[in-house]
Amino acid sequence: MKIDLEKAKNILSEKFSFNADFLYSTVEKLKLKKNVRILDIGTGYGVMSIILALQGYKVTTGEPEGHNWAKWRESAKKLSVEDLITFKFFRAEDLPFEDKSFDAVFCYTSFHHIDDKKSALREFIRVIKEKGLIIIFEFNSAGVEVVRQRRPSHPDAVDPEVFSQNLPLSLEIEKGKFVNAFIFMRN
Repeated sequence: MKIDLEKAKNILSEKFSFNADFLYSTVEKLKLKKNVRILDIGTGYGVMSIILALQGYKVTTGEPEGHNWAKWRESAKKLSVEDLITFKFFRAEDLPFEDKSFDAVFCYTSFHHIDDKKSALREFIRVIKEKGLIIIFEFNSAGVEVVRQRRPSHPDAVDPEVFSQNLPLSLEIEKGKFVNAFIFMRN
C-alpha cells in the first residue's frame, strides 16, 4: 500500500509535517534513480528517512549509540515504509562504511548537532561515489525561531558552506520557509 505525502502528513504529527513539502520536493528535484544507495545522518524522528522511503528509496540511517532513535520506527510502521529503512548506530565523524558506497548522503537538521563538522563533511565525501550528492538541510532564522518556541535552548543553526571550504565540492542552495537545502556535489 503506497501512501502519498498528504496522507502521511495527516497520519503523522506536526514534527513530520513541518518541512515535509519542502523536503519531498527537494528530493524530487534531485531526480535520483530508484536503485541508489542513500545514507541519512541523524535519524531523529525519522522525517528524512520517511520522506525518502515514501518516494520508494531504500535508506540506511543512524545516530550515535545512546541517542533516542526509536521514535522513527513507530512513524515508519504507520506509513508501511519500515522495510525500506535500515537503522545502524554510527557517528557522523567516523562512518562505518566503505569508501564510495553511497550515491547520496542526507542530513536533515542534524548538522548543527555534530561536534566536528569539518571531519563529518570529509566522511560524507569519503562514502559518496564520484558525482555523489550530499544534501544538508539546516534551519534558517525562521526555523530556529519556531524550534526555540518549543525548546528555548536549541542550538543555533550553522552554515554548512563555511565547513566545506577547500573540500572537493560544488554547492547549490535551495531556500525554504524554515530550512535551506545545501546540495553539495562531489567534484
